[in-house]
Amino acid sequence: MPSPWGVVGGLVDLTSHGLLVKYVVASLFRVTWGFTLAAILAIPLGLTIGWYRRAEMAFNPLIQFLRPISPLAWIPIAILWFGVGDLSAIFLIFLSCFFPLLLTAINAVRNIPAVYINAGRNFGLSPGALVYRVLYPAVVPQLIVGLRITLGIAWLVVVAAEMIAVNSGLGFLIVDARNAGNRYDLVVAGMVLIGLIGLLLDIGMRSLEKVKSFRWSYSEE
Repeated sequence: MPSPWGVVGGLVDLTSHGLLVKYVVASLFRVTWGFTLAAILAIPLGLTIGWYRRAEMAFNPLIQFLRPISPLAWIPIAILWFGVGDLSAIFLIFLSCFFPLLLTAINAVRNIPAVYINAGRNFGLSPGALVYRVLYPAVVPQLIVGLRITLGIAWLVVVAAEMIAVNSGLGFLIVDARNAGNRYDLVVAGMVLIGLIGLLLDIGMRSLEKVKSFRWSYSEE
């Protein structure tokens, strides 16, 4: 195992060759696109399925069939469809995020206390107003928690995907350093970068809990 100073030297070596920023940006680019696309599609679909009981009964078997399949099991198909590159990694990240966010949205709707919905209907709220004034504030706190957890999953998957399906990024750095002369200083440096960036991403997602309009269901400390 390399010493701490050896790891620092590896980071300096990566920076001097212009690879540090390149690999970090490549990984963040793939995570951003895969995670964002999954959120855009999964959250509205999950809210709709959770709101309409018959939709849940219709789609739940398919969801429970596809959900247990590991995103990494899709790597050969991703390479077959998209080749070795960004699209393959983005597709794998999308799959890893889609079902957790979908289930989070479905459960968020199902966990809304019936008294809230009944009160809104008793006050004569239209369907649109009911969604905006009851559904939206009730599910947002749970969605934030789901987004936070799912972003961590996306960051895990991008590293695994980059070890196989692309030729850049922090995952590729670790495998390439291992294969190109056992540069374990670079391997550990890549691990440190993955941990630090994951921590920063989590802090960024947690900051959403401090938004005033989202805090109504969080207990005051």
